[in-house]
Amino acid sequence: MTKTVTISLAIVSIIFILSAVSAIYLNKPPESNKVEIIRDKNILYAFDLSKTKNQTIKIEYPDGGYNIVEIKDGKICISDADCPDRTCVKTGVLKSSGIPVVCLPHHLIIKYVSDEQIGE
Repeated sequence: MTKTVTISLAIVSIIFILSAVSAIYLNKPPESNKVEIIRDKNILYAFDLSKTKNQTIKIEYPDGGYNIVEIKDGKICISDADCPDRTCVKTGVLKSSGIPVVCLPHHLIIKYVSDEQIGE
């Protein structure tokens, strides 16, 4: 093999390995049932989904915008929002500790947290 082919194979191999490790990390199941709803680094709500009853929370913003967060059967999602692309609604339920539910226009994040992270 030529030096160029060997270098190319090495680069492709490294990219493949990094992609596989990233996919495993991002899709790992949560270590706890604790979640936080955060806006602009401020914790709006904190829940233990295993102990929280089904409920709907409407988060309203000064500009008239809103997100509706739904907790049902131990799962949490943004069920409705007035943001233009509604990516946060399309994301569905929070499944992984590596991938939060995010509404960029409203600066809202829903993420799993470990016991050590609560309040950070």
